[in-house]
Amino acid sequence: MAQRRLSKQQKARIARIQDRRRQRASQQVTERSAAAGDSKQQLGRVVVRHGRSLLVRGDDSEVHAVFRANLGEVVCGDRVVWQATADNEGIVVAVLPRDTALSRPTAGMQKAIAANITQLIVVLAVEPEPSGYLLDQYLIAAERIGVRGLICLNKVDLLDTAASAAFRARFAHYHDIGYPLVEISAKTDHGLDPLLERLRGETSILVGQSGVGKSSLINALIPQPAALEGRLSDATGLGRHTTSTATLYQLDSGGELIDSPGVRSFRLGQLDRQQLERGFREFLPYLGRCRFHNCSHQAEPECAIRAAATAGAIAQQRLESYQHMAAELANQA
Repeated sequence: MAQRRLSKQQKARIARIQDRRRQRASQQVTERSAAAGDSKQQLGRVVVRHGRSLLVRGDDSEVHAVFRANLGEVVCGDRVVWQATADNEGIVVAVLPRDTALSRPTAGMQKAIAANITQLIVVLAVEPEPSGYLLDQYLIAAERIGVRGLICLNKVDLLDTAASAAFRARFAHYHDIGYPLVEISAKTDHGLDPLLERLRGETSILVGQSGVGKSSLINALIPQPAALEGRLSDATGLGRHTTSTATLYQLDSGGELIDSPGVRSFRLGQLDRQQLERGFREFLPYLGRCRFHNCSHQAEPECAIRAAATAGAIAQQRLESYQHMAAELANQA
């Protein structure tokens, strides 16, 4: 359906509403700054953000906070410095440097959607048919931002012993190059234990194609999301749908989990061929050993990458994923 055009009066009305919102937000920050005075500065973690409103987890409590415009973008998972202005209220005065940031392309630029994650968990299932190409894209993202990549084979309760072994063998080459594989089921006793073990001590995000069971996993891992949703609603005053944005959960079993609709549909942003090469970790020992310094690893003679694939040191599927992605980059250029 074509987008309805707005009249000049409608555009002007929208502009006035947005301007009033900016003025209210600025006034709120000014009032909170004055109220903070010389109050003690504390460290905290951003649980969720809505506009200029944040829910920040401190050492022993959660506070509703606003942040100054000169701090730039503040996202779920950011570590911040805040000051109390009233009971359960505060103002964020600084954002600490991020260890990692997961971003997605938006309007020609990269927009951070989650910060300080340590692990990207790619969820696969026997149905829908797993996409090795999409899996490789997610793992390249993990390599680029410097976090662990973990492959999670979900719904294994649907497979008999032989089918489970065949499914596992299909992805065995990922284990060989250092990506752990875990098999889980939310429908069997202790079926999530292998994943819970990998979540401890990590700040993780689940990604994967639609239908693999990410939402069911999140519901199983976070058995009382409504309790947090209520706190977010009370803090932000934005109703019961605050968890439609990136939200940081603490797991009873240990570790943290960020759930974000933006992450679920995440795709690679802009990158050049050299960055793409380095995203395939098993390519690293062979880079620079091709006959031609600008080898595309497609059809050039004496290509070290293709020779390694022929010798079995690089999985053919991974080489084909690289060649497909490199061709797409060339077409974009």
